[in-house]
Amino acid sequence: MKFERKPSPLSPRFFWAMIVALVAGLAIAIYVNMKILHRSKSVQTDSTAMQQVKAVPVMRFGLPVDSFRIVSGTIRRNEFFSTILNRYGITPVQILAIRRQTDSIFNPRQIRAGDSYQLFFSPDTSLHIPLYFVYQPDPTHYVVLNLQHPEQSYSGDFPVTSKIQTVSGVIQSSLYETLDDRHASPALAQMMAEIYAWTIDFFSIQPGDWFKVVYRENFVEGRSIGPARILSAEFYHGGEKFFAFYYQDSTGKGNYYDENGKSLRKAFLKAPLKYFRITSRYSLNRFHPIQHVWKAHLGTDYAAPEGTPILATGDGVVIASTYSRFNGNYLKIRHNAEYTTQYLHMSRRAVRVGQYVRQGQVIGYVGHTGLATGPHVCYRFWKNGVEVDPLKQHFPAANPVPASEKQEFSSWVEKQLAVLNQISLPGADSATVTAAASHPAPQG
Repeated sequence: MKFERKPSPLSPRFFWAMIVALVAGLAIAIYVNMKILHRSKSVQTDSTAMQQVKAVPVMRFGLPVDSFRIVSGTIRRNEFFSTILNRYGITPVQILAIRRQTDSIFNPRQIRAGDSYQLFFSPDTSLHIPLYFVYQPDPTHYVVLNLQHPEQSYSGDFPVTSKIQTVSGVIQSSLYETLDDRHASPALAQMMAEIYAWTIDFFSIQPGDWFKVVYRENFVEGRSIGPARILSAEFYHGGEKFFAFYYQDSTGKGNYYDENGKSLRKAFLKAPLKYFRITSRYSLNRFHPIQHVWKAHLGTDYAAPEGTPILATGDGVVIASTYSRFNGNYLKIRHNAEYTTQYLHMSRRAVRVGQYVRQGQVIGYVGHTGLATGPHVCYRFWKNGVEVDPLKQHFPAANPVPASEKQEFSSWVEKQLAVLNQISLPGADSATVTAAASHPAPQG
């Protein structure tokens, strides 16, 4: 006899355990699928973001520079704009068209040896003709010549940022070497020499002399392009301290003054060049090197390399800017009712008749046009209509701070003295430091 076992009914506990297990399994499956889906979307998002980052071009000179092959170069001595382009397959006819259509923003005659340029080519290496010529005449300015469509050429400027810097030093050998040892721009030496030109003889600087300087330094794309302006300075020389403060008056004109508002500059510079060698002085009887006769030479000849900038020795109005057989390219400036100056044998002139020029402004460039044996500038000087020797004149000081602005100037000086007082002198003995800390108060 066979007996059939009837299936026993599920107990309630077992039933609910099965339900819980089923729900938990379903939840785990949903969670895993969601994680996989999220990770997939995240990967897609990251990939898209990376593609977007890669798609953002690197811009410089107004061009996506990462989309070109770029060849960088430096203007060589006696190298011309046309020779550079011709070297890369651009014909003389094309070069002439480029020059004509870009003359408002670019003068190829003004390119100088040492200036940098860049040629932009298609990324296709089979194409060898440049598309753009980029020229930088200085660290802040650039010109972009579109060689295929010259009418689309343009110029631009890099954004410039500034930072106030300080430097000090005790001189052991020279001002230049001291600044170099302090990791400061040697250009500050020339700037100080110009500021103190009528106050300190920099050829007589002695070991132990010291200086403190507050200046503004300019930066382009995070790189220093050098000091822009000295704001204040203190120079100890020959047992005496000399202060210099840059101040702009209400008309916008800026000059350097001492702590009492007296101008540090004279009405005229000592010479029309920064660097020079006197080859012939003012004389009433000189043997002329070309005409071979004894005659008066009522000027002072300053020799310098061709193209050296010539500076206006004083403020004034240009009353002549022309060419003559003997003088070559020359300028004449009337400074006031008493003084007039003239500059001869220029390679080219940089100002026009009627233009007002400031002391130290570039007015032309050294050459040997006219009756000249070599590159130099013949500097002539009139006082009350009579030519005189400029090296023997005692020039008056330039105007002081206007009386109406004396209070504002004094406040500026006090602030700058406080800054100078905070600058320590490296390697100075206690006596020197004590002397450095005692600043005179501006006098009324």
